[in-house]
Amino acid sequence: MIANQNLLVVGLSHRTAGVPLLERLALNPGELPDVLAELVGLQYVDEAVVLSTCNRVEIYAAVTAFHGGLADIGGVLAERAGLAVGELAPQLYVHYEVDAVRHAFRVAAGLDSMVVGEAQILGQLRDAYGAAGEQGTAGRLLHELMQQALRVGKRVHAETEIDRAGQSVVSAALAYGQGATAPVEGRPALVIGAGAMGALSLATLRRAGAAPLYVTNRSHARAERLAELHGAEAVPFAELPSLLERVDVVVSATASPEPVLDAPLVAGANRDLLVLDLALPRDVAPAVRELSGVTLVDIELLSESLSTSADAEERAGEEIVAVEVEAFLTWLRGADVAPTVAALRARADEVVEAELRRLAQRCPELGDEARAEVSHSIHRIVQRLLHQPTVRVRQLAAAPGGEAYAQALRELFDLQIPTSEINPAAAGEVHP
Repeated sequence: MIANQNLLVVGLSHRTAGVPLLERLALNPGELPDVLAELVGLQYVDEAVVLSTCNRVEIYAAVTAFHGGLADIGGVLAERAGLAVGELAPQLYVHYEVDAVRHAFRVAAGLDSMVVGEAQILGQLRDAYGAAGEQGTAGRLLHELMQQALRVGKRVHAETEIDRAGQSVVSAALAYGQGATAPVEGRPALVIGAGAMGALSLATLRRAGAAPLYVTNRSHARAERLAELHGAEAVPFAELPSLLERVDVVVSATASPEPVLDAPLVAGANRDLLVLDLALPRDVAPAVRELSGVTLVDIELLSESLSTSADAEERAGEEIVAVEVEAFLTWLRGADVAPTVAALRARADEVVEAELRRLAQRCPELGDEARAEVSHSIHRIVQRLLHQPTVRVRQLAAAPGGEAYAQALRELFDLQIPTSEINPAAAGEVHP
């Protein structure tokens, strides 16, 4: 059964905040355990999943009160940003209950991405969910939400062609950069970083015809594994300065808290460069943009240039999300009525057992076999009487306002259920 919890999403993205603020809030994998532990240690937060990508930082939570949960999560984000909660609040988005479910499904489907339809968000969401699972901060409610969100994301990509029109962030940045420079086909290229974005960058550059391809990373072993998969050459990170002198295209996508490329290092390359900075926080110092012969495309510039106009595939994706949101709410309402149904059956069992004890006292002459037959018959009668009402109340609970039926059962049969086992907002009619 689900405890008295409600879904809450609090976050920022390229739509609501600038890159400098997103940089201050961005989390690398090493920071996640502490932040997750901090969140679930707060008064109103029972479960938490943190999603941090190149264009969003958001917290999915199961909270016991809307305002308390919002204050708890807002405080954590504000502290990381170095701002007062009141200063940060205008740049936050907040989704509660039904809206939280819809937001999670849209994010997984790529419908809320900077590049609509991009598929790598699925992997990022899966990693965020996995991290929460490892730390034990995702309970039943967030487990169900994350699993369904991942399934919905896959369904949208499988049943629409949204990812054909929707580029990856890498391909969008490359297309933007090539608008100001020569095509990358036949030009040597370097990828800095061996994570998921680094792998995507190598694959995109190879498809675009860039050659030869190089990859470097602070962990040379990871760079070698990635290079082997994509037909690239792994180069030790210490050789980065000399490597810059041999390439025309650089894609940087690390989790470094400090810039990997600064102006003196890039200027030492002494050649024209197309530099794509796909990291958050940024890998490339802003001063690099001022260097002669250097074209720098970063997340901030990319977010300003991309169009997110709706098309037929987006509309199809939105329709799938709408259907899946209703399906999730049906599950949620059914889970909410379960404690009432269980309590009703338990009450019936109590009544039956009391009557059987009374029968045993009044008719001691009944043998064990006769008592067992009477017990079986009475239990069977009661279960048959309860079957239709309990099936029906589950069906009715799946409709908006269905909580009223479970409440009626509790009142009619005087069922005492701890409030921690009832989720009053699960029917979707919530008013924070």
